Amino acid sequence: MSAVERSPTMSPLRAWFLAARPRTLVAGAVPVAVGSALAWRDGHFQALPALGCLLGALLIQIGTNLVNDFFDFKRGADTGERLGPPRATQQGWLTPRAVFTGAMVCFAAAFLVGLALVAVSGWPLLVVGVVSLLAGYAYTGGPFPLAYNGLGDLFVLLFFGFVAVCGTYYVHVGAVSVAALVASVPVGLLGVALLAVNNTRDEKTDAAAGKRTLVVRFGARFGKAEYLTCLALSALVPLLLWWSGLTTPWVLLAWLALPLARGPAQRLLTREGAALNVALAETARLQMVYGLLFAVGLSR
Repeated sequence: MSAVERSPTMSPLRAWFLAARPRTLVAGAVPVAVGSALAWRDGHFQALPALGCLLGALLIQIGTNLVNDFFDFKRGADTGERLGPPRATQQGWLTPRAVFTGAMVCFAAAFLVGLALVAVSGWPLLVVGVVSLLAGYAYTGGPFPLAYNGLGDLFVLLFFGFVAVCGTYYVHVGAVSVAALVASVPVGLLGVALLAVNNTRDEKTDAAAGKRTLVVRFGARFGKAEYLTCLALSALVPLLLWWSGLTTPWVLLAWLALPLARGPAQRLLTREGAALNVALAETARLQMVYGLLFAVGLSR
């Protein structure tokens, strides 16, 4: 019997809410907050474009989540042996067709939001938006799925770091600053840290499904080292921004979030399997708190 046939009773609204994976949406919101904070500091902040960036980012994030749900199920990565939080298709809450259709609706809505932002900021943003949509689909879909070929970490760093932060700043200002480029680094790295926990937890099931993540290729030690490296670099960037004169000392507010890194780091180093779901949630909390404090510091 397939997972879809074993569907438990659940309201459609709740099924879609869980399929969107709301706990992951901080990864889409934080870059917009950071890019907008820099625009505020530079005197170019615009409220409606900021809201447009946030809506577009969240739609792309949800669309990507749904694409992942669909293709991971189809490719056999999401089975009854899944260790992570439940997925809508694998649990049978929604049909594969419905999930895929939902993803395309989200991408189409994001494209329309992007067109409105293009009217404000110009055609370069159209290119960025289209590439982001294609990358969101290609993360687990298409003939060369990025996550299945060890490129998921690079995807997250680029699109949840550099593209999202600098794209948001560009919408406000019409250019990209050095400060925006540097500030993109910890934002993207904390997204990679989340992925490192996820991939370390799923090493065995990913390998069985042919999902050749970097952890599958190089082992769990690599995933743990990657995680610690991302945290260390994220802690250093605020200091670099201040020392280089790109920001004020207020940027060090982000350091108030660093104690939140201790728990998930210890869990990742000492636990395995489903026990790492707690580390995943704790890392998401770290990302949110760090991102908000970082944004506040950058705005001063």
